Amino acid sequence: MTELAAQTPAERAEAMIRLTSRLTVLLEQETDLFEARRPHEAVDLQTEKMRLATLYRAETQRAAREPERLSGLAPALKDRLRTATEAFNTALARNHASVEALKVLTEGLVRAIAEEASRQKQSQAGYGPSAARYGAVGALACNQTA
Repeated sequence: MTELAAQTPAERAEAMIRLTSRLTVLLEQETDLFEARRPHEAVDLQTEKMRLATLYRAETQRAAREPERLSGLAPALKDRLRTATEAFNTALARNHASVEALKVLTEGLVRAIAEEASRQKQSQAGYGPSAARYGAVGALACNQTA
């Protein structure tokens, strides 16, 4: 489905309100999972979220190209559409902030693990008491005599 099933601007606006509201709910659920440090549970939301986001993007692009698709709406319906869009944008901003926070956290964790692994590997190299006794190959000398 790449277009909303609507014949009139009012039907299209109602469908956009339902679509936008559902996307908002999905984003809020995903954000709540991110903030609870359970991002793995958000995987279940991705298929529907991506399908609806694709439809939303296509519909908003069509509306921008063809203003008559939403022309002549009653003021109350226009206000409901505006309110739904504002709620969606708020949820999107909150979701973006959570994703960025998780990204920073994950990058820091990966960097700390890599630094610790590098530090441990360096302490095993070389000669002396701190060198690894087992598993690492130290210096090798070959004396070739005929």
